[in-house]
Amino acid sequence: MNRFVARRFVGSPFLSRVAWRSFCDVASAEKQKLSSDTDEYDVAIVGGGMVGLAVACSLASMPLTKHLSVAIIDSNPALLKGIIITKDDPPDPRVSTVTPATISIFKEIGAWKFVEQHRHAYFDKMQVWDYTGLGYTHYNARDVNKELLGCVVENKVLQSSLLSCIQVADFQKQIFSARLNSMNLNPCSSLSEKDITSTRYQGSFAELELSDGTCIRAKLVIGADGSKSNVRELAGFKTTGWAYAQNAIICTVEHTAENDCAWQRFLPSGPIALLPIGDNFSNIVWTMSPNESSERKDMTESDFINSVNHALNYGYGPHPKSISAGDGGLLSWLGKGVTSSGGEVFKVPPRVVKLASERMVFPLSLKHANTYISKRVALVGDAAHTVHPLAGQGVNLGFGDAYALSKVINEGIAVGSDIGQVSLLGRYEAQRKPANIAMIAILDGFQKAYSIDFGPLNILRATGFNVANYFSPLKQNIISYACGEQKLPHFM
Repeated sequence: MNRFVARRFVGSPFLSRVAWRSFCDVASAEKQKLSSDTDEYDVAIVGGGMVGLAVACSLASMPLTKHLSVAIIDSNPALLKGIIITKDDPPDPRVSTVTPATISIFKEIGAWKFVEQHRHAYFDKMQVWDYTGLGYTHYNARDVNKELLGCVVENKVLQSSLLSCIQVADFQKQIFSARLNSMNLNPCSSLSEKDITSTRYQGSFAELELSDGTCIRAKLVIGADGSKSNVRELAGFKTTGWAYAQNAIICTVEHTAENDCAWQRFLPSGPIALLPIGDNFSNIVWTMSPNESSERKDMTESDFINSVNHALNYGYGPHPKSISAGDGGLLSWLGKGVTSSGGEVFKVPPRVVKLASERMVFPLSLKHANTYISKRVALVGDAAHTVHPLAGQGVNLGFGDAYALSKVINEGIAVGSDIGQVSLLGRYEAQRKPANIAMIAILDGFQKAYSIDFGPLNILRATGFNVANYFSPLKQNIISYACGEQKLPHFM
């Protein structure tokens, strides 16, 4: 395929800001080469991570979108070679807690059967408590008549399962092992009138130039390329957000027995979560200040394990006192509104005995695209929104985006719509943006509420924990929302 010399336009601040480059030489001869050498696709997905592959699987599973031609653009060579996972592989520290709603999506698109072939851990209960010892909450799936609260899966397992789903699907797909270099959303501006009116150019498209020199066209470009999205930048989408003065340290640890519960304790510098991943392993997600994360990353294994057990036990404060709504006092007014899990006593998490992976550190931030769509472009996952990891909701929001966008495209094809038109893509944004903003606001609120160590506020937080533990309607609402239902929880 011919390479075209990209020319940087420096006259316009907008074009220089997004590193705009022309794909096509203005010479007529070059236009003719472009017409014959550039492949055309209905959809180009930029980013072959979990969310990008989820978009492809969703498109392949729906009755009308399965006939679309799809290009997947990602420089990861494993997408072409395949992601090999064996039973003896050590656990990867990068995991996701997928909700029942996400599991339902995976089952519908045909990917969950591949997840079940690898290590994963369902859990049906969770304990959350405060370092002050003033309050705690038990959540149990039976409180909302569900079988589980979620499933913890290594990211490589999710990605491999989605890739396996794509490989067996009967639809037109092409994986390009390259990066997106530039994107032209109005390529007709550099074509002759004869080219534009020819059948080859009827209907608009976007043009993409890849790092290996390949040029392709697509009716719709889906940016699934993460928090530093190149698609978002090239399309000129603005974002709102800020960095938290926190890092997260993640790793896999081992116990002497299997852990079947999710645990989270709020500490002065941020929450620590202990999540089951099967085979006597758990995953640690520990939020703290940047200085603390550097210190703990450099600790010896023995010292780090001691610090984890300290943080999950008596460190920073006492255990909460188990109380009953029938004991009188503040909670006696709840009467018959107590949940079945409200009577469960406080428990100490299983002791960590060994570090089973490297310790990884990454900075935390909040970022949200002001718009998710424009003509020929739609953003999904971290390209559209990045959230605090304290509730493990980030990737679930992304999978929700992927499925919702695919459904909108399928519905658009049914009525003959152009899949790249704003009038159609706007339906995707209208569905997902309010839900994502609500979750972002809740997580940001929790982060800010627990970044202040102040006596009266500590008591107020503890009261919230205790009321949520014993008051059935509130607890059921919180669990349902966390499981992926759209109804907002009613916080005090």
